[in-house]
Amino acid sequence: MAQNLLVGVDVGTGSARAGVFTPDGHLLGRNENPILMRRTDANFAEHDSEQIWTAVCSAVHGAMNQAGAAPEDVVGIAFDATCSLVVRDGQGAPVTVSRDGEDRWDTIVWLDHRALEEADECTRTGHDVLHYAGGVMSPEMEVPKLMWLKRNLPQSWGRAGQIFDLADFLSWKATGSAARSQSTLTCKWTYLGHQEHPWRQDFLEMVGLDDLLERAALPQRASPVGENLGALTENAAAALGLTTKCRVGAGLIDAHAGALGVLGAFTADVETIDRHLALIAGTSSCVMALSAEDRPTTGVWGPYFGAVLPGVWLNEGGQSATGALLDHIIRWHGAGGEPTPERHLAICRRVSDLRASEGLTLANRLHVLPDFHGNRSPLGDPFALGVISGLTLDSDFDSLCRLYWRTCVSIALGVRHILETLNTRGYAIDTLHITGGHTKNPLLMELYADATLCTVVVPGTPDATLLGMAMVAANAAGLYSSLDQACLAMQQGGQSRPPDPAAQPQFDRDYRIFLEMLRQRQVIDALE
Repeated sequence: MAQNLLVGVDVGTGSARAGVFTPDGHLLGRNENPILMRRTDANFAEHDSEQIWTAVCSAVHGAMNQAGAAPEDVVGIAFDATCSLVVRDGQGAPVTVSRDGEDRWDTIVWLDHRALEEADECTRTGHDVLHYAGGVMSPEMEVPKLMWLKRNLPQSWGRAGQIFDLADFLSWKATGSAARSQSTLTCKWTYLGHQEHPWRQDFLEMVGLDDLLERAALPQRASPVGENLGALTENAAAALGLTTKCRVGAGLIDAHAGALGVLGAFTADVETIDRHLALIAGTSSCVMALSAEDRPTTGVWGPYFGAVLPGVWLNEGGQSATGALLDHIIRWHGAGGEPTPERHLAICRRVSDLRASEGLTLANRLHVLPDFHGNRSPLGDPFALGVISGLTLDSDFDSLCRLYWRTCVSIALGVRHILETLNTRGYAIDTLHITGGHTKNPLLMELYADATLCTVVVPGTPDATLLGMAMVAANAAGLYSSLDQACLAMQQGGQSRPPDPAAQPQFDRDYRIFLEMLRQRQVIDALE
């Protein structure tokens, strides 16, 4: 087996994945293990961080076995994760974030919306930190969640001695280092890495978190993405099936790792990188745009300095429920059932059959606004609701397929809305690099090109997010002189699909209706 192998770990909403890579970016082995999530109501979602660590270790063992790699072959590892919030005491033991007080549930999941009121309170401060968060605080960021925790679970707050973003928690489990990544702190904790004094204590005092840095054991300075945080501890090496010679790189939020995997190679030409957008699409969707300078955009998170690559600015838009919305549509419809991968593909095949006779006009009086879990971008409205217009009494399988198709259309049009907003701020986006579960949905992949008028690129690697983390691991291990050099050496290219010009009139019409529905929803919401 080759030496100098690298392990990338990606912790998503429902599973932990690990991949073993060569120094030139080829995937040798991959494994995935489920992680638990408890939903006590629509706005509450919690993880057990110890169970996540166990799933990570199992995934690494599985990937190593598939690759036929020996522990001593691996020189670097790095972790990404969702922006979930992990609470531990001063000795490292779990502290509950749950209303029932069970310490096992020590992690607030990224999609948890318990802190809606706190997020709105942050927005009303009008503080300068909002300039670097799209002008609006989202309940998916950590500050509102921390406010909720302090107010509603004061005993947990009092016990807390370390509070982590999930990616930083995994690095801490691996090394014992309390370092925090610039990706996590910048994007979710209002850390301003481009300023001399990155923590704005006046803002923290405004929102009642004057003791946050001490309570969470936060450093004054974040670690750049890819920085060597040290070697695996003996306990971590034993749990992961690696050795203490393996170095650990400062990680990223999961979607940012996907952006690194598909966009990192373009940083060599900062003059054209703003034509390229990363779309990391699964349960939810994130769109990542990189640039050489900051470009504040209302309703789009950021601009974030150094959140993906040191010295590069990031704007991040997103849709809070996309794959989750399609699952919901299947469950909700009388002809739906359980949204298994096989069920999705059966619906996609039937949609293709229906379109063979009806074309793109299939169900063209049926329209959807996909904001069933709020509008993250570009409206920045977590209170926004989904809308369906044009329903009939039909309840058979074909009616489900028509609704599914038009929901897919709405998801793609939501991306177009974000792109048009970004393009008013100096971007010239004409290429989408897509990774994640949506690449397995033929309807979405077609629509992402035709409905947005962009060329779609599917990465040549089987898992661009894991590749991004392997790039981070390679930098930490010292295999390359910098993270951008690791990206250039390890990138795997991809396959392109241009938009179909014949489809443009239909989707231009659909987009006009989409915007009108947004306007009408605002009018209705404003009525007393």
